[in-house]
Amino acid sequence: MAKVYVIHENDEWTDHLVKRLEELELPYELWHLHEGTIDLTNEPPEGVFYNRMSASSHTRNHRYAPEFAEAVLAWLERHGRTVINGSRALRLEVSKVNQYMALNSAGIVTPRTISAIGKDAVIEAADKLGDSSFITKHNRAGKGQGVQLFHSIEALKEYVYSEQFDEPVDGITLIQQYIEAPQPYIVRHEFIGGRFVYAVKVDTSEGFELCPADACKIEDLACPAEQPPVAQGAKFQILEGYYHPILKKYEQFLRENGIQVGAIEAIQDEDGQLYTYDVNTNTNYNSDAEVVAGIHGMLELAKYLEKELQKAAVNNGHR
Repeated sequence: MAKVYVIHENDEWTDHLVKRLEELELPYELWHLHEGTIDLTNEPPEGVFYNRMSASSHTRNHRYAPEFAEAVLAWLERHGRTVINGSRALRLEVSKVNQYMALNSAGIVTPRTISAIGKDAVIEAADKLGDSSFITKHNRAGKGQGVQLFHSIEALKEYVYSEQFDEPVDGITLIQQYIEAPQPYIVRHEFIGGRFVYAVKVDTSEGFELCPADACKIEDLACPAEQPPVAQGAKFQILEGYYHPILKKYEQFLRENGIQVGAIEAIQDEDGQLYTYDVNTNTNYNSDAEVVAGIHGMLELAKYLEKELQKAAVNNGHR
């Protein structure tokens, strides 16, 4: 029997989807890719394969899960299976450099960024950027990993050459233009089936780690989702009636890069210029914000997977 197969490495981020799949009585199977094997001489099972692999897997001691996921996706795509967020989406998930290049190719503005490998090169990159304030971040990150704001080269040197320096898992540090917004918030745009579902206003006044997942309350004490219910409702707010012309470009970008489910984050400066700075193909939803707005992302996602499973069954019958 054909199923929905969920490719992932974090049970806490999958629980809410599982509940919705069971609510719709959909057959499913979880593929946790921290360890495993693939017999490349065999064909994959029939069904729909939804890739939820995360760039932050290494923070949960699942260092090579994305690499194994890439192998699994290559196997699935070779045999023509229906894959949601396939190998191209995974490539963008684990590299912000790839994200920015793809966004720029789609005519979407990103902050000025220089990539560097090696501590001396990080300092050189910041000097070349030439801004009085700038941000460092990891190329392969997730959960805002490695994001820090600096107001001088000297402050950066003190950090980089100290024991506190957070070495990126792939060795690549990004030095990026700091976008100062007139109000301390960013907007996260959620898409399912390549179509815009809703936008979330996220308060950034307490820092850069903007994980919306309920599971962040459990696994990451620094995550802004770690707030009392009342405060968290203000932290993540779904914007009613939201529209921005950038949405058309975002949907085109998603189509061109094989991303069916994801979130795109953007910030606007004091002159009204919108900068897009993150693409998340392992998107999570904040349940408190959704309850207030009466919208449920995981339910919509489960319904989308149901439709894809039905399509796959029809196509399989025509083989």
